Amino acid sequence: MFTLAEVASLSDIQPTYRILKPWWDVFMDYLAVVMLMVAIFAGTMQLTKDQVVCLPVLQSTVNSKAQPDTAGKADFTTVETTTGQEEASVRTVSFAPVTVTPDILQSRATSSQYQPTESDQELKKEQKDSSGRKTNLDFQQYVFINQMCYHLALPWYSKYFPYLVLIHTIILIVSSNFWFKYPKTCSKIEHFVSILGKCFESPWTTKALSETACEDSEENKQRLTGAQSLPKYVSTSSDEGSPSASTPMITKSGFKFSADKPMIEIPSVTILDKKDGEQAKALFEKVRKFRAHVEDSDLIYKLYVGQTVIKTVKFIFILCYTANFVNTISFEHICNPKVEHLIGYTQFECTHNMAYMLKKLLISYISLICVYGFICLYTLFWLFRIPLKEYSFEKVREESSFSDIPDVKNDFAFLLHMVDQYDQLYSKRFGVFLSEVSENKLRGISLNHEWTYEKLRQHVSRNAQDKQELHLFMLSGVPDAVFDLTDLDVLKLELIPEAKITAKISQMTNLQELHLYHCPAKVEQTAFSFLRDHLRCLHVKFTDVAEIPAWVYLLKTLRELYLIGNLNSENNKMIGLESLRELRHLKILHVKSNLTKIPPNITDVAPHLTKLVIHNDGTKLVVLNSLKKMTNVAELELQNCELERIPHAIFSLSNLQELDLKSNSIRTIEEIISFQHLKRLTCLKLWHNKIVSIPSSITHIKNLESLYLSNNKLETLPAAVFSLQKLRCLDVSYNSIAVIPVEIGLLQNLQHFHITGNKVDVLPKQLFKCVKLRTLSLGQNCITSIPDKVSQLLQLTYLELKGNCLDRLPATLGQCQLLRKSGLVVEDHLFDTLPSEVKEVLNQDTGIPFANGI
Repeated sequence: MFTLAEVASLSDIQPTYRILKPWWDVFMDYLAVVMLMVAIFAGTMQLTKDQVVCLPVLQSTVNSKAQPDTAGKADFTTVETTTGQEEASVRTVSFAPVTVTPDILQSRATSSQYQPTESDQELKKEQKDSSGRKTNLDFQQYVFINQMCYHLALPWYSKYFPYLVLIHTIILIVSSNFWFKYPKTCSKIEHFVSILGKCFESPWTTKALSETACEDSEENKQRLTGAQSLPKYVSTSSDEGSPSASTPMITKSGFKFSADKPMIEIPSVTILDKKDGEQAKALFEKVRKFRAHVEDSDLIYKLYVGQTVIKTVKFIFILCYTANFVNTISFEHICNPKVEHLIGYTQFECTHNMAYMLKKLLISYISLICVYGFICLYTLFWLFRIPLKEYSFEKVREESSFSDIPDVKNDFAFLLHMVDQYDQLYSKRFGVFLSEVSENKLRGISLNHEWTYEKLRQHVSRNAQDKQELHLFMLSGVPDAVFDLTDLDVLKLELIPEAKITAKISQMTNLQELHLYHCPAKVEQTAFSFLRDHLRCLHVKFTDVAEIPAWVYLLKTLRELYLIGNLNSENNKMIGLESLRELRHLKILHVKSNLTKIPPNITDVAPHLTKLVIHNDGTKLVVLNSLKKMTNVAELELQNCELERIPHAIFSLSNLQELDLKSNSIRTIEEIISFQHLKRLTCLKLWHNKIVSIPSSITHIKNLESLYLSNNKLETLPAAVFSLQKLRCLDVSYNSIAVIPVEIGLLQNLQHFHITGNKVDVLPKQLFKCVKLRTLSLGQNCITSIPDKVSQLLQLTYLELKGNCLDRLPATLGQCQLLRKSGLVVEDHLFDTLPSEVKEVLNQDTGIPFANGI
């Protein structure tokens, strides 16, 4: 036999699951335990004390009792029952009163001498008849008939009542707790309870709610006391009215009032330590993933409804059939066992000693079942009264500063409804971890603890322009200490989705350059005013044009704007660039995107734009007509735009000084003759194209000073190139040029000549007449010797000879006064062929001579 504890264990659940047990489930659990006790008590009593006692009903009985008449007569009847050969006989002896005479007395005295025992036996029989009737059944026959009648005469419900109660109760217990045991729901419930407990106990929850309570108390304080206002521990954030990440946490018990005089205690600022902050951040991530996982289905809700319906149907079934058996349990029963051949009797009258007890227990059980059933009906009413697959945090939003807590649905909503039946404080604390405002505030606090002023100072570096630069990458926000770096020149924020620029940026008086890489930063009004007046250069990298902050288009004093991202989406249609007309002081516009045409909106800044750079990702730039309006542009770069010819719109840019058409598909440059109208053009970059030849009309570009034709398919250099007397830089590297024309000596102003990666084998002597040469790149050719006249290049500081067919270097290299070993790119074994005194000259300190050469 199992114990009560073993049976009750069927309803055991983890203690943490109690928060999902509303009062009706708890009440039904207790009712189930009571029903278990009834079943076990009834079963125990039945096994130990239950029995039936039966007596035979006599077939023929003569009941003659002596009754005195008026004559004083009396009858005495003796009934003797004998059993033998399966029949019974009854012998009746009658005694009639007679008159006693001396003769009779004498005869009695005589006869008494011969029958002294007969009267004694009759007397004994009379005594026996007075105490019961003889059945002539032995003990074994009584035991036999008792057992037979127990199974035949008793109703089946009287015998199996304890077991039925036990089975029904176990089914009800299993039905009540099945959703805690079913694998597909158990895992979700376990995860939910674990997260809910951690959220409830998290220090961050306490601090967040305490701050809200303090804010409410501060509002009431002025109304109650009329005292001077306390210092407000809130920032001037304009972001949807929520406090900034730097808002100190305030304890809930901040205000105390005395009976005599209202006293106000300034709330103490609490600090979240690093460990608590990391745990809270992990909780936010867990809640986010759990919500995404649970909101997809309503299996928990359906299972709970199903098990409640099963319990209700079970209650109706038990009540219907049990009520019919109440009257069948009685103390007396008539038994006809049909064992007359063994006992001699056909009918017995039996008594059931447990009848009254079982009847009382059955009535108690029915009462418990009725209560259980009414609770089930109430549960169904609660389940269908309101939509439990939707949960609103409206009340929490009204009571707290976290107005962005979203409503939830499906199983997530149902679990929160169940928790509310236990304690609504759980869902209120849980809602803190559904708020993005709360998460951002936590990130801000943790961020400020981690990134102190000293740590930020260590990350400040000097860039190529010798400016102090700070680059912050993949942080949860902008640390407050950043704005204390008042001497910072350049600030780079990359992959910081919740970047927020506060009013403290006005302290950074030296800040002139800001980089926002995938960082849609929000600014406060005071911060915007400062940026509008002080920011000179802005870099914005984005995926979609909508990511560009709206305040960017209002920076009226901005000089340089760099936009890197997708501007060719059919959805945005360049809407974001319509506001460029407000950038009245913009001088440089750099666009790296995938444009098919130059946006007409760019012409809004055409009157004051001096430099336009368009770097495409290989998308063919087709429409360029809007370039004609940019008459003040001095520098134009159209790189990687798949251009096949020089655009005609460029020839209208009368102020153009530098043109860069790098990495296109230009094959011919016959249109170059039109450059004669661009009187100010001094630099032409046609590198990384497919140009085969240089037309002689290039001579018309009289003022050209720099010509870049590297990485093309040139095989010869026409003499017309060397008629450009102002040319200072000529780059024809990585072509297929085999001969350097002797006309190169005409370029007396040439300072930089690059012909690396060609097929040159001989250097003309005229090359060394270009005495102003400072850079000479001759690497990766087929040159076999270097003329001694290289000594005429007194201003030479860089000479590249690596990758040729040289076997020695001329000793006259030592006469190149500004050339040092660091500027001589050559194989080590060739350098060793130089005389020792030449090597000593080349190894000298380059500081003073080089400076003089410059």
